[in-house]
Amino acid sequence: MAGVRVAVVTGGNKGVGLAVVRALCKQFQGDVYLTARDPKLGEEAVKDLTTEGLSPHFHQLDINDLSSIRTLRDFLKEKYGGLDVLVNNAGIAFKVADTAPFATQAEVTLKTNFFGTQDVSRELLPIIKPNGRVVNVSSMVSVSALAKCSPELQEKFRSDTITEDELTKLMEKFVEDAKNGVHEKNGWPNTSYGVSKVGVTVLSRIHARQIKETRKGEGILLNACCPGWVRTDMAGPNATKSPDEGAITPVFLALLPTSVDSPNGEMVIEKKAVTW
Repeated sequence: MAGVRVAVVTGGNKGVGLAVVRALCKQFQGDVYLTARDPKLGEEAVKDLTTEGLSPHFHQLDINDLSSIRTLRDFLKEKYGGLDVLVNNAGIAFKVADTAPFATQAEVTLKTNFFGTQDVSRELLPIIKPNGRVVNVSSMVSVSALAKCSPELQEKFRSDTITEDELTKLMEKFVEDAKNGVHEKNGWPNTSYGVSKVGVTVLSRIHARQIKETRKGEGILLNACCPGWVRTDMAGPNATKSPDEGAITPVFLALLPTSVDSPNGEMVIEKKAVTW
């Protein structure tokens, strides 16, 4: 399959992920893979899209399972010689009314949203082809959560020189502080989802910087984005956007033409980079 371009969407069986797959099937010149943790749900989603006249492919992917990530990586390397577009969309959020202790919510939310996304990135970024596009679905909540962090934490998260190792330690510290009931005292906001998405946004900035340094001239662009407030299982029925409307910004970034060199390493909302 050398020469055939390929795009992968994580958490693609419903919500924004499914809408991104739908849009890419219509606009991306190449094969599009819908991935999901549960093969049954993934295959059903693919089947639904085929009834719309689209032709997505399915591959199992659980972003909390390193062997699952590596199986996908090896498949992409063998079949396509790498990857052209990666949309890191998979994520979770506890409902506001959920009674799970904050410590549990912090650990579970960061395990998927930050550490899972980080693992996918570690395994798949090295196989991104020249002129590849990487989109990490973050949230505008990351911007508001950052504003609620202590000045010291804000300075660290806004730093242009923060390393991935330093970011990882900060994310681990949040989970530890939440378990010890001292997260607010130590300058953290009272939102595990918000902190997980701060992590995703900062990770995007770090990875874009690293790629620019280590793969000069290859034209790879990597950004974080917010799809907006979308009517999904996660955000509820009162949200203002349909999933297809929520897919617009992620798809815009996934399909940035090879003639542009920006945005890169940005947080993008409504197709525009915002100040971090």
